[in-house]
Amino acid sequence: MRGSMKWIRIRIKTTTEAEDIIISTLYDIGLEGAQIEDKIPLTALEKEQMFVDILPESPEDDGIAYLSFFVEKKEDGSVEVMGQPTDLETLLGSVKGELEDLRQFCDIGEGTVTVDETEDIDWINNWKQYFHQFYIDDILVIPSWEEMKAEDAGKTVLHIDPGTAFGTGMHETTQLCIRQLRKYITPETELLDVGTGSGILAILSLMFGAKHAVGTDLDVCAVEAVAQNCEANGIAPERFEMLIGNIISDQEIRDKVGYGRYDIAVANILADVLVPLTPVIVDHLKEGGIYITSGIIDDKEETVVEAVKAAGLQVLEVTHQGEWVSVTAKKQKNV
Repeated sequence: MRGSMKWIRIRIKTTTEAEDIIISTLYDIGLEGAQIEDKIPLTALEKEQMFVDILPESPEDDGIAYLSFFVEKKEDGSVEVMGQPTDLETLLGSVKGELEDLRQFCDIGEGTVTVDETEDIDWINNWKQYFHQFYIDDILVIPSWEEMKAEDAGKTVLHIDPGTAFGTGMHETTQLCIRQLRKYITPETELLDVGTGSGILAILSLMFGAKHAVGTDLDVCAVEAVAQNCEANGIAPERFEMLIGNIISDQEIRDKVGYGRYDIAVANILADVLVPLTPVIVDHLKEGGIYITSGIIDDKEETVVEAVKAAGLQVLEVTHQGEWVSVTAKKQKNV
């Protein structure tokens, strides 16, 4: 049996302001994958990227940061950096030299270096401890690294690997959209998912029986995320077409998406984007088509409802979960 891999941890005490410059400087001498410990509050986006809606309350930010870098320790006691063997003394000399150079022109705080040894660390995957299987109503959402339990056989299961990018369905806005989609999807549904991200809304729609989906996103990473999540859920690639670009401002994307061809359009994005998006989406819906929106914080409800009405859509339903709102509307048939 393979012995545990040993790692040397080089930990630097510094300031939050100096984090980035130290990380990039030490990257140049071959130290990668910094683990950052500080008390800077997480932004809403960072929380979403960690797939947890509510994190424990953080202590007050004190401006202090600890940066940890890990290097593999060989059986003969040498360490390896960028595939090259060296010894710890030489490496520490380089680290301290770089820190002293930085100290000349920026405040790096204490800049002290401590060294310890650890076994079989998996710092890249630490966030996985926050993300476990959960239910959205009767749908079981399972990350790729967890096994299904025997008692879950026969349930509707969504396999999703969040990667480092997109939402996973834990968020209230996603759940609001999913509930509305279930009400309106038929075996003939052509679906448009604007801001598709990991593809969760379109993939679930296809699992609910929709015929075909088109997703748009600004981030090219969505293509790979969607492909992986389709494969994990047995969705044939031709059932879900991904387009990268801005449907609000890019005429080419609008032409590719196609006009008057969708039974349902769903957009789980922020209210500030929904306002300019709504009049654009109308052109892509069939007559009688359904428009499902979320990502609306409750104090923006009226703004979105007004935008929907101004675009000539009929508001069917406004649903709430927590402080989030979803507006469902319908494109009127021309008389």
